Amino acid sequence: MNSTNQKTVVFSSLPKNIGELKELPQSSLTDPFEVAALTVAALCRYCDSRDDCVEMLNFLRGPRPLSPFEIQFLRDRLVGKPYKAVSYFAGTSPQNGYTPQVPYSVTVYENMYSRPQENYLTLWLESSGADSPRQIQLRCKPSTGQWFLWDQMLLADIRIPVEEDPWA
Repeated sequence: MNSTNQKTVVFSSLPKNIGELKELPQSSLTDPFEVAALTVAALCRYCDSRDDCVEMLNFLRGPRPLSPFEIQFLRDRLVGKPYKAVSYFAGTSPQNGYTPQVPYSVTVYENMYSRPQENYLTLWLESSGADSPRQIQLRCKPSTGQWFLWDQMLLADIRIPVEEDPWA
């Protein structure tokens, strides 16, 4: 992808709950690239604790919490597929069961299509199990300068881990 701007965000560990997420320096939500990376970190929690994941995502969404439909969508896309969210971290691949390198790092890109209108930003992330980058949309709240998760297209199916693939 021809990126015009990119940032790699590094986490020494992934947050397990809203308290741990709020302790991270990225939780000020003033950098949209960091908000995108926090979204991936929050999604990684789903398979261990749906409630913690939803609470962290609601924090990242600001004044617009997840709807019941969106919570159901998370369940449909993530149950039994913990590798989907971690596939955005460096070092993962279908061959290694999507085991990320620690510290965890995720690279977020901007391109010429990233700013469709004022206060909205579409960023791109690459999954090691997909052939094309995935989008995450953010919205700025001008009164605070904070960026909030507006929508994410990160959970489409990807290649399953080799050890789970009967055709591998």
